[in-house]
Amino acid sequence: MPRAKIAITLDVDTLGQLDRLVARRLFRNRSQAIQDAVDDKLARLTRARLAQECAKLDSAFERALADEGLARDVGEWLEY
Repeated sequence: MPRAKIAITLDVDTLGQLDRLVARRLFRNRSQAIQDAVDDKLARLTRARLAQECAKLDSAFERALADEGLARDVGEWLEY
C-alpha cells in the first residue's frame, strides 16, 4: 500500500514513552509505533460504531426474521 509522509506534534512525555517502546524493540521505529496506534484506534472506532448500530436493532424482530429463515431452510432440507 502506498505511504505518505506527515508531520505531527507530540508532547514531550508522549514522545519519551514512544522512544522507550522503540528502544525496547517493541516497534522498529517511531513511524511503525504511530502507524500501529492509529490503525488500532481506527479499528476500535469502527467496532464501536458497529456496536452502536447493532444496539439500534430490535432484537425480537431480528430473532423472528432469523427463525423465519431457518424454518424455511429446514423445510427445504427435509425435502431432500
